[in-house]
Amino acid sequence: MKIELGDNATQDAIDAIEAGLVEHARERGIEPRQHRPLALVMRDESGAIVGGLVAATVWGWLHVKDLWVAAHLGGLGWGAQLLDRAEREAVRRGCHHAMLDTFDFQALGFYEQLGYAVFGELNDFPTGHVRHFVSKSLDRMATD
Repeated sequence: MKIELGDNATQDAIDAIEAGLVEHARERGIEPRQHRPLALVMRDESGAIVGGLVAATVWGWLHVKDLWVAAHLGGLGWGAQLLDRAEREAVRRGCHHAMLDTFDFQALGFYEQLGYAVFGELNDFPTGHVRHFVSKSLDRMATD
């Protein structure tokens, strides 16, 4: 056996690791992952990227990895629009919940205003700060 250490793995290695995890879950009777990437990109009139959301839908959940809006557009509702569009697409894909994480120096209040609730915290990540894990039911959206 040989273990390779590096900053990045090849796509073949990533695919093999994910396939192994999928097979492990399947062998235990877990429902199919149905993992599917989801991305929204916001551009200004010149085509420059000024915001976006990177996520995936998996096992009936929307998992938001990144949500960003340029500082000069903050407070104008763009973040809420991006998240709403992602949630609606997730419901269309059969999702029933959403989850993401944020930090005490980012946007916890923003997410709470949009119906997310803290289900976990990690202290000192980064040092002196708190990483908050939040989730939200999407069942209401499924009936809209």
